[in-house]
Amino acid sequence: MMKYLQKMGRSLMLPVAVLPAAAILMGIGYWIDPSGWGADSPVAAFLIKAGAAIIDNIPILFAVGVALGMAKDKDGSAALSGLVAYLTVTTLLSTNSVALLQGIDVADVSPAFGKIGNAFVGILSGIVAATMYNRFSHVKLTDALSFFSGKRLVPIMTAVSMIVVSAVLFFAWPVIFTGLVSFGEGISKLGALGAGLYGFFNRLLIPTGLHHALNSVFWFDVAGINDIGNFWSGNGEKGVTGMYQAGFFPIMMFGLPAAALAMYHTAKTKKKKQAASLMLAAGFASFFTGVTEPIEFSFMFLAPGLYVVHAVLTGISLAVAALFHWTAGFGFSAGLVDFILSSRLPLANQPYMLLLQGLVFAVIYYVLFRFLIVKFNLPTPGREEDGEEVMETSHAQAGNEYAAMAAAIYDGLGGDANVVSVDNCITRLRVEVKDMNNVNQNKIKATGVPGINVVGSQSIQVIVGTQVQFVADEIEKIRK
Repeated sequence: MMKYLQKMGRSLMLPVAVLPAAAILMGIGYWIDPSGWGADSPVAAFLIKAGAAIIDNIPILFAVGVALGMAKDKDGSAALSGLVAYLTVTTLLSTNSVALLQGIDVADVSPAFGKIGNAFVGILSGIVAATMYNRFSHVKLTDALSFFSGKRLVPIMTAVSMIVVSAVLFFAWPVIFTGLVSFGEGISKLGALGAGLYGFFNRLLIPTGLHHALNSVFWFDVAGINDIGNFWSGNGEKGVTGMYQAGFFPIMMFGLPAAALAMYHTAKTKKKKQAASLMLAAGFASFFTGVTEPIEFSFMFLAPGLYVVHAVLTGISLAVAALFHWTAGFGFSAGLVDFILSSRLPLANQPYMLLLQGLVFAVIYYVLFRFLIVKFNLPTPGREEDGEEVMETSHAQAGNEYAAMAAAIYDGLGGDANVVSVDNCITRLRVEVKDMNNVNQNKIKATGVPGINVVGSQSIQVIVGTQVQFVADEIEKIRK
């Protein structure tokens, strides 16, 4: 079950990766016309509307992305089926359709059906579509129906399946919707404390990939909060909308890079060069783009107690930002790019105070991390036992460092005899193996990767960083 949920979390990263495009377009548009929201500038209006085309259709992106990501062959017919699934359920359960089915006036229909086109239903549509693809993409029908065999059968079976799903949701969705709204409202009514609790659990769930489910409640329009959508569209309350995003900026732009500096300073002398290359790249990625996994996975499993401290500090940061009503938003993650683009949005409130807060958190992270690492002799990067293998950086000399890294990682995984499948998300290789005992973790770590996460008896993740796609491509060449 955990493996399935993690695969779904990885699949969600494909549509989420589209959001920066919306952030850039809308951010530039608002930068040009921060007060008129496009009314005073045709160029700004064009950019804002172009960005809204993405933000307003997040559920469709989720339906297509999840279907594609969870299909075993990642075939285009699975993505098409995801769209078919989403259109089927949202049409059958639209307010007007429900009014016809129930024989009542539109005004008397449960408000839940007015929110049927949401991220949750988008994800569900993608899951159903992927399931139908994995089940029916190779089915052969009789000669009379052979045209509809195989991949052509998938959208048809998806539509039929979504009719059944729609029938279930007809009764279940109002209950689910009410529960989600109650949960979201329960947290939101806690104000700054609620934001802090959200931030804490957001980081704590990163290892499992289940943070995406939590994010969907607060960031998207599942429970009516829609913090990202409302912030970028300007529909909300200044100083309040964005409270589930703002507190991440001090952590990702300042706190984690400071933690990386602390880990570099506490590394063993002969391993400082290796630690420096890792921490510099990971720290820059966190500061500039808000991609934190290279840093987090570098100590998450080596020093889990330190990671809990990081989760607590993240919760405190969100609580502080919410308490003082400092807001900024992001389309992708809380890095410098999104901070600059969002700082002049209509709902941005004293965003530069987040930079001051970030400087304070940088000091806290550095001092606390350095103290805890030294005090408890935590095995953070550069502090491993001397007996562990260390790979020299000669693989970069030929200008094809990704091929050399991929070859070393694949060999460490056990090669063709042990590797069943290899996939990747934004920063991780996700590998299925026959026997975990045949995996040489030290050989993999020797390539300089930030970390390794064993998630089951036959499933392992290798955290590479934002260049993971190139490593994955090289591994695929080896496997062919």
